[in-house]
Amino acid sequence: MVIGIDANEANVAKKVGISEYAYQLLLQFYRLQPAGITFHIYLKELPREELPTERKGWKYRVLTPKKLWTQWRLPLDLYTHFPRPDVFFSMTHYAPRLSPVPTVVAIMDVAYHHFPEAFAKKDLYQLQNWTKYSVEKARRVFAISQSTKNDIIKTYAIPEEKVIVTHLGIKRTVSLTPHVYGMNELKAKYGISDNFVLFVGTLQPRKNIARLIEAFAKVPKKDDLQLVIVGKKGWLYEDILAAPQKYGVEKEVKFLHFVPDDELNILYAHARCYVLPSLYEGFGLPVLEAMSHNCPVITSNVSSMPEAGGDAALYVDPKDVDDIAKKIEKLVTDNALRKTLIEKGREQIKKFSWEKTARQTLFVLEEVAGQK
Repeated sequence: MVIGIDANEANVAKKVGISEYAYQLLLQFYRLQPAGITFHIYLKELPREELPTERKGWKYRVLTPKKLWTQWRLPLDLYTHFPRPDVFFSMTHYAPRLSPVPTVVAIMDVAYHHFPEAFAKKDLYQLQNWTKYSVEKARRVFAISQSTKNDIIKTYAIPEEKVIVTHLGIKRTVSLTPHVYGMNELKAKYGISDNFVLFVGTLQPRKNIARLIEAFAKVPKKDDLQLVIVGKKGWLYEDILAAPQKYGVEKEVKFLHFVPDDELNILYAHARCYVLPSLYEGFGLPVLEAMSHNCPVITSNVSSMPEAGGDAALYVDPKDVDDIAKKIEKLVTDNALRKTLIEKGREQIKKFSWEKTARQTLFVLEEVAGQK
């Protein structure tokens, strides 16, 4: 059996969101390598050094030119190159429009449907139209949460059995012990105090960061409490960057933008709590990442966040500034509650692993290939 995979999302330098999903699945497929299965990994560029090396059963096909790759170059190869894959998996929203091979796609979320105003016109058109034909044509659709599955079924009116939930995993390389080393260096490097609340995520409207900053401004600032925001600029981020001055906390809010994983792990381990007050998430992976570092979590009570957090998080109404402020103050000051959530978090993360995600994914791909 040959499984073809569009792995371009994994072949990037900074892996977040869908890129992290694609990369982690590739690593697990390579490690598991079921007997009798050959993987053909399709890319626009040569594989980066961190991607698995070629071996028997694992081959790269680099197709150029990159222009109209999904619409033209990839389908051309699928039609003309043999042996063809028995199933083709697009680790993104977009599958080739024309394909002689049954396709499967992965959908992270349908935020573009709920918040179209938060996307550039070109990106919105592509997300709406390319995703629509990809979902309709696909034999199966992977959703990363039950919430996302419900959204896909409602948005595209497809049968429930066509959509398979495969929750995301977390990196098992992270440690449950505090990273005492390195924090002093980060304090000096970024101007962080010993007492801070952490947010991690792309700077964009649906992450609700401006409202988080407004809520933080209402929290009593004991012991030099800071809000540390880690995340690269996404889109429509101007109001977010202006919010600290607007609410009078410009000295207490630190924007770090993108930081390396080793530094992020240290920040998680030393934060008083992690806050994700997002209006919508496909899954909310940082919730589990925070828990894996003994960091108690506050997150929204909407979309997929309760799936990720279970009973190990403190939930807020993301549109209620006072609720967010009260929960931050409570978790920062209530050590007994922090201890309880940390202990529950250790149990919650045991439910999720990339190996489990990969095995579930491979089972479906093999099933589709067998129906060809």
